[in-house]
Amino acid sequence: MSDLFIRATRRPLAVLDRVGLRAPFLRVVEATTRAGFRAANSVGKLTAPLRPPRQPGASDGFDLTPTEDQELIRDTVRKLAADVIRPAALAADDACAPPADVLARGHELALAALSIPDALGGVAEQRSPLTSVLVAEELARGDLSLAAALLAPIAVVNALVDWGSASQQERWLPRFVDDRFVPAALALLEPQPGFDPMQPRCGAVRDGRGWRLHGDKALVPLARDAELLLVSATILGRGPRLFVVERGAPGLTIEPEPAMGLRAAQTGRVHLRDIHVTDDAVIEADHAALVDGARLMWCALAVGTAQAVLDHVIPYCNSRIAFGEPVSHRQAVAFSIANTLIELDGMRLLTWRAAALAERDAPFAREAALAQRQCASRGMQIGADGIQLLGGHGFVKEHPVERWYRDLRAIALMEGALLA
Repeated sequence: MSDLFIRATRRPLAVLDRVGLRAPFLRVVEATTRAGFRAANSVGKLTAPLRPPRQPGASDGFDLTPTEDQELIRDTVRKLAADVIRPAALAADDACAPPADVLARGHELALAALSIPDALGGVAEQRSPLTSVLVAEELARGDLSLAAALLAPIAVVNALVDWGSASQQERWLPRFVDDRFVPAALALLEPQPGFDPMQPRCGAVRDGRGWRLHGDKALVPLARDAELLLVSATILGRGPRLFVVERGAPGLTIEPEPAMGLRAAQTGRVHLRDIHVTDDAVIEADHAALVDGARLMWCALAVGTAQAVLDHVIPYCNSRIAFGEPVSHRQAVAFSIANTLIELDGMRLLTWRAAALAERDAPFAREAALAQRQCASRGMQIGADGIQLLGGHGFVKEHPVERWYRDLRAIALMEGALLA
């Protein structure tokens, strides 16, 4: 078991011992690699792309209860969020960049390896959008911006696993299970009003030797340091495709783009000016599924952050004394907290339902759109209510709710960047 973990993460188990995560994570890896372990050394050069299957629909019943493996993963990630991410969030927000040690600690959990087939250095038996959603939710309970930074490279991994060719998988996937965090991002959002992710204005034109890319992308996480960008661009007459753009490509420029929220995700504006890529850099992705999968992950981040707001305001209101009693004894306060819980459960149910459909490889576009609509509107309201419940303390950085409110406003406008 230890040898398998070291192979998957390239890091000593002593690191997990330091944060108390060794036992639960080894149990997760063991559960997800029973078949992969037997085949680990039996595959040579890829002749076809590897596609870990989605979870089969074992029952027609409506049951969103996480499996035992998923519960173990949630517990492990929740501990990382509480012990590592939450304490670093304020400084990261001020610096508009994620701390290197937080990215390294997140990488030690080998979250990317859980999506990558074992023949390419990962430990994946199956592709599980629901597990991705659960991981995103727990990371966001620590901090939404840092969660987005940690999950951005996994979006690239998932896109390559789902739609990359054998040569593309062999070329790019192994680097994500190396011993260091590799910054990468999925660039969909563009800086114009009324942006439609299904019709990007960024274009790709045939040049005889490959493709030339022109356009701009906005609010791309980890943009400054990204070694790999998956850029959505429209081919006239053929629709949108993904293009792999590597760091340092001639014509690629990146400028910082700090915003109201997502500051710790180190968002940037990406300019593509006559960038040449070869045919091997084109990924024939299902663009509609990509957009829906990205929306699911942003919904999961909203759910996790809204849960963090609720977890913070309840003890605050119970301990805050006004007029001789806790403010939670006031009906207006109690009703506001109860309404937050109701809306949060609705957000979580819609998000999990869409993810469960994706898990079964069933159509989920409608459910993803409903979840995004609910999480965008109710998430912002929960953030605003959290500030209101804290009174004057909601306005100052002494309490994290003002930061969560700023981050929650991103759910209504972000497209891409993450992928379930």
